[in-house]
Amino acid sequence: MNSILAALLVAVLTAAPAVADESPRTSGIRPVATYSIVARDPDTGHLGVAVQSHWFSVGALVPWARAGVGAVATQSMVDPSYGPKGLDLMAGGQSAAVALETLLMADANADIRQVGMVDAFGGVATHTGNRCIAEAGHELGQGFAVQANLMGPATVPQAMAKAFTSARGPLAERLLAALAAAEHEGGDIRGRQSVAILVVKAEASGEPWNDTLVDLRIEDHPDPITEMTRLLNLHRGYELMNAGDLAVEKGDLEGAGRAYGQAEAILGDNLEARFWHAVALVNAGQIEQALPLFAGVFDRGPNWRELTPRLVAPGFLDADPETLKKILGARPRTSASELEW
Repeated sequence: MNSILAALLVAVLTAAPAVADESPRTSGIRPVATYSIVARDPDTGHLGVAVQSHWFSVGALVPWARAGVGAVATQSMVDPSYGPKGLDLMAGGQSAAVALETLLMADANADIRQVGMVDAFGGVATHTGNRCIAEAGHELGQGFAVQANLMGPATVPQAMAKAFTSARGPLAERLLAALAAAEHEGGDIRGRQSVAILVVKAEASGEPWNDTLVDLRIEDHPDPITEMTRLLNLHRGYELMNAGDLAVEKGDLEGAGRAYGQAEAILGDNLEARFWHAVALVNAGQIEQALPLFAGVFDRGPNWRELTPRLVAPGFLDADPETLKKILGARPRTSASELEW
């Protein structure tokens, strides 16, 4: 172990008194060396942060974001308080640069921290302490900041910045492209283990549960970037399912059909989208259109047939006894292997 790191850890362990019946606190110099990116999407105003590390559950410590306020990545000998404190300062009107400087000035261990911040106006700031473990560095761009420490090569931040600015699509996918580029460049010298992506809206709605757009974590995986790519794709499929449900509520069956169809194409063998598509069609009075979907789902997953009648009593499926009988009796016109959706 690096001698400086060892000394720091010993100092914390020997200085902190044992307290009975208290949950263990998170160390202020926890060695979460990693690479990360914070960014604001100039088109949507969405704010996000993404991180990857050879450290278990990196998403619990490094990434922080708040709708209408900003995003923070706090790492190296990580002090998690930089996340909520930095967001509070930006919410109070400080820019990312001023908020970061405020926290660093109050931190006796600023030289072992690495932090990136972006505010709701696209202002960015980053800090790499002079005692962060090599290779360590950062890169600032228009509306984003990348930071990395304990890397294989020193070129990781530049590779991340290039990938992010070259990528297209939603902010989460662009953040993931930056992480993938870091891994391709050499990444964490120790290897890989966990990854997290957090994206929030440009403005707070007053309903925090509706302000988070993406919140995905891989806690422990041999190939976390590939696994995150898979989960982000699934996330998009479920977003389309929700869009289909909302379209049905508005009576837009054509729009619902498009959204459900796109969801089903993404989710593949996952029967969830097809089943709820069929339920939504029945609730909209489109029973005949729903039957082939029910038939295919029942053929591939018999338990869905058992589930269906249970939806009637609580009002999730608007089906009288005759309609329910027709649904439960639905059979695919072809074999499961030939069935087209």
